[in-house]
Amino acid sequence: MLRQLLWKFALPILAILALATYVAAPYVDRLLTNWFRTDIELRSRALFNSMEYALVSLARDPNPTNLSQYLERQTADERLHAIIVCDSAANLISRSASAPASIDCKPAATLARGQTLNLDGKSFHVARFVAAAGSAAPLNIVLVHDLSFIDRRQVSARDYLIAVVFLISVVVVLIVVGIAWLILKSWIRGLIGDIRRKSFLDELAGAPGSQREVLSQVRTALRELESSQRLEIDYRENWTPEALQHLVKERLESPEMMVVSNREPYVHNRAADGSIEVSYPASGMVTAVEPVIRACAGLWLAHGSGSADRDSVDRDDRLKVPPGDPSYTLQRIWLTEEEEQGYYYGFANEGLWSLCHLAHVRPIFRDSDWAQYQQVNEKFADAIVRAARSRNPVILIQDFHLALLPKLIRQRLPEATIALFWHIPWPSAESFGICPQRNELLGAMIAADIVGFHTRYHCQNFLATVDRYVESNIDHEQQRIRAGGHACQVASYPISIAWPPTWLGDVAAAASCRAAVCERLHIPRDAFIGAGVERWDFTKGVLERFEAIEYLLERTPGLIGKLVFIQIAAPTRSRLAAYARLQEETRAAASRINERFRQDRWSPIVLLDRHHEPREVFEYLRACDFCLVNSLHDGMNLVAKEFVAAREDERGVLILSAFAGASRELVEALIVNPYDIAGTAEAIRQAWKMSAEEQRERLRLMRRTVKENNVYRWAGHMLNDVARVRQRQRIAAMREAVEPRYSSFMDFL
Repeated sequence: MLRQLLWKFALPILAILALATYVAAPYVDRLLTNWFRTDIELRSRALFNSMEYALVSLARDPNPTNLSQYLERQTADERLHAIIVCDSAANLISRSASAPASIDCKPAATLARGQTLNLDGKSFHVARFVAAAGSAAPLNIVLVHDLSFIDRRQVSARDYLIAVVFLISVVVVLIVVGIAWLILKSWIRGLIGDIRRKSFLDELAGAPGSQREVLSQVRTALRELESSQRLEIDYRENWTPEALQHLVKERLESPEMMVVSNREPYVHNRAADGSIEVSYPASGMVTAVEPVIRACAGLWLAHGSGSADRDSVDRDDRLKVPPGDPSYTLQRIWLTEEEEQGYYYGFANEGLWSLCHLAHVRPIFRDSDWAQYQQVNEKFADAIVRAARSRNPVILIQDFHLALLPKLIRQRLPEATIALFWHIPWPSAESFGICPQRNELLGAMIAADIVGFHTRYHCQNFLATVDRYVESNIDHEQQRIRAGGHACQVASYPISIAWPPTWLGDVAAAASCRAAVCERLHIPRDAFIGAGVERWDFTKGVLERFEAIEYLLERTPGLIGKLVFIQIAAPTRSRLAAYARLQEETRAAASRINERFRQDRWSPIVLLDRHHEPREVFEYLRACDFCLVNSLHDGMNLVAKEFVAAREDERGVLILSAFAGASRELVEALIVNPYDIAGTAEAIRQAWKMSAEEQRERLRLMRRTVKENNVYRWAGHMLNDVARVRQRQRIAAMREAVEPRYSSFMDFL
């Protein structure tokens, strides 16, 4: 019997592990190659930094021997194969003796950084750097690394992998066979004892069907786990609408998908001539979520705020969007004037928005606003329940306007999978304690299965807040909250934009955009043009950026008559006194600065205080020389990512606030403290002086970041976590159903 066990268990295990090793080996090789190449790139940069001063000094030395000797000493390194020094005109100054003959100054001057070349059957990594030479012309420094060491290390790693797998195989086989032997012996002894009982045949008669049911459920769970692992491998580097659709189909089994938000993705307004116009609201949330719901073909429920919204829906308050290419359904929810005033302008904006943004605006909480907030959240919950076609839809709730929804939906649809994404920052526990309704809000939010934020910092603040004010059990390592028998996962999902942006296809090339903008706004073609795109909000730092421009013009006369800053400011929440006052102050500041520095037809600030459609915004982003995003406090800020995505020409400079979530990802931008007026002015001056090559290098890295971490990746990671939640729920339900029937059988085992 032991021999049979060895054949039945050992051989399949060995075969599987051998196959796994065979399959994994290429991936290990590729991983090591990428690691080593990255190491070489970093090493090249470090070597250049260490040698730059010496090379510049020696290049000026009238004795060329000193430079040659220095190059030979440096190339004594095991990996650094050769160094070539050229002037800016591609003329050779010096080269190490080991330098390949096929690499001379002329091609060296045009080599892209980090290029791999195959010469005489060997691979070399060639990197070009520009050494500053003070008042003299710059030098081109070419560093050549021999990549043959990668092959040697890959062989060593492969041998090590095989040895480790072999040892693991032996241990696993011994353990599995030993356990199987012990279980089999115990089962045989138990079976003999049961045969002696009279009731055995009666129990056995009903067992096969029940066992098949349990086995089927177990197989389903295993298939879902395998599918999850496969999808995570397949799509972790290439998130597209198709990948997102595949995830929804495979992992979520094409569930009913709902997005719920206050702001709607399309607004219908009545024009002066009586016609209906469709506009796309200026909202980072809409920018991010709309491509996701397009890919998932779900239902979006939102407040209908347009003057012609009621005239554009069917009797169920629904319509297919986008216009001209419908791919999902929008259902509008109607609010009274009183509800909108208390729920939206009052509690949500004067209260929560001011509380969560550290922009020194005092939050205001009124009992009447809280009552309207509760009432509107109830209205949304009722609409969701009526719209649901199944018992367990996936519901993605967007932002702080609807924080009570998770609990309200849970009470009505207990099997629903609920994710709440908070698009704005989450303050410290002490700051959130200001809110009189903090306990009610927190208790409602953690009724969700997942609560998401832009950054891990905001997650930690939320966990600390719940820990302080709500009776719960918190696993800080797993970022999981358990309260009232329900588990809530808290996670960071840095939001992004579609790649390429949906609206970018109809926008002209950068040169054409610049020509059109200059003609429209009467700006000289050679002007140094900056752009800011914001909703007119006190958190966006518009006044501070105007002050920075004024400070810069005071101290940089060369920019007078040359710098033009275009500020697109979409009016928002104008009913609120703080916003109306901000708009007045901003207009006054722009007028004052323009009057102070105006020359002929030139003014430094162009204030465009109206709503702009996405295609118009992208035109300005492509036309400008720099984009200034100096938010005083921001969850993410997608304008920064839109600017990066818009610059296919790899020109332009992004100046980004350190207090915007995007600064954690776009580290190649010029990061500023928006409260530091002089520092922001200096960043604009630095953008003015920045070379085309440096602009290109920074933008290439940022474009790669935005492309890889696009909105489909954001949604995919969140929905993958949603799938895990649903899988845990099914397993829990399965266990609950099976355990009463098989408790005696499990005791027997």
